Amino acid sequence: MKKPELLVTPITIDDILPLAEAGADAFVVGEQRYGLRLAGEFNREQVQNAIELAHSKGKKVYVAMNAIFHNEKLAELNDYIRFAADAKADGIIFGDPAVLLAVRETAPEMKLHWSTETTGTNWYTCNYWGRKGTKRAVLAREINMDSIVEIMEQAEVEIEVQVHGMSCMFQSKRSLLGNYFEYQGKVLEIENRKQQKNMFLHDKERENKYPIFEDENGTHIMSPNDICIIDELQDMLEAGVDSFKIDGILKTPEYIAAVTKLYREAIDLFAEDPDLYDDKKDELLEAIEKIQPANRPLDTGFFFKETVY
Repeated sequence: MKKPELLVTPITIDDILPLAEAGADAFVVGEQRYGLRLAGEFNREQVQNAIELAHSKGKKVYVAMNAIFHNEKLAELNDYIRFAADAKADGIIFGDPAVLLAVRETAPEMKLHWSTETTGTNWYTCNYWGRKGTKRAVLAREINMDSIVEIMEQAEVEIEVQVHGMSCMFQSKRSLLGNYFEYQGKVLEIENRKQQKNMFLHDKERENKYPIFEDENGTHIMSPNDICIIDELQDMLEAGVDSFKIDGILKTPEYIAAVTKLYREAIDLFAEDPDLYDDKKDELLEAIEKIQPANRPLDTGFFFKETVY
C-alpha cells in the first residue's frame, strides 16, 4: 500500500531533526504575517534553515501562506513567494486565491496546497481547486469518515486530513481579548489574558476551557479537546489518504515528537500487515493518553458523527 505522508508542525528550528528522527515526512513552517495558526514562528532565515535541515534527511517543507489577505499585504506576496521558491520549499499552503495568482506570476512550478480549514467538505470543490492548479486539498475538520472515504474515491488531487491536535472554532481579525470580559464578561471569564500562549475562555455551564490563540491574524478560539484518531486510521489508510497532519499548536516539542513517533509506528504497522496494526492500536492510544495534558481530553472530532452547521 501507499503510505500517507506524516505531516508535522514544528515549534522551532531545533525541532526539525528530532521530528525527522521520530518519523515525520514533512513540515509546515512560516511566519504569522502570511500563515494562520502556526505552531511556531519562523523568520526567513529560519525557514531557509528548516528547508536545508529537512532536505538533508529526505523530508519536505511546506511554507504557510494561508492567511486572509487584505489590500495592504498584496504587494508583498510575490516577494515572499520568490523567497520560498529560492529556498527550495516543496510547496506553499494557501487559502486566498490571491496567493494562487501570485504564484502563477512568480513561481509557476511551485506546488500548491489549498487549505481554508472550513470549506474543504466535498470532492467537487477539491477538484475545482485542482483544476485551477493546486496539487493538494486539505479537508475541513468537521466532516466524517464516510465523507472522507467518498472524497478519496472522486478526488483528482492529493488529500490531507488532520488526525491529531486541536481545531479552530472561531477566528476574528480583531484582537478581542479583554473586550468581551470587560464589557459583557459575567458569563465567560478570560484567564491569563496577558500570557499569549496560556489563555483560556471558561464556559462554566459546559465545564469547558477553550484555548485562546492570538497572532498577527487576530484572535483564534480553539477546541476544548484534541482530536486523536490513532486507533481508527484503517478506513483512511485503505482509502489512500495522501497526508496525515499532526497539529502541534500550543503543544511542547517533547509532546509533538512523542505523538509523531506513535503515529509513525501505526502507519508502518498497517503497511506491514493490517492485523499488526489492529492488534496494537489500543496500546498506541493508551500511550498517547499517558502523555496527554490533563486539561486536554482526547476525542475523535467529527470523524464518527454528523456535522451540524
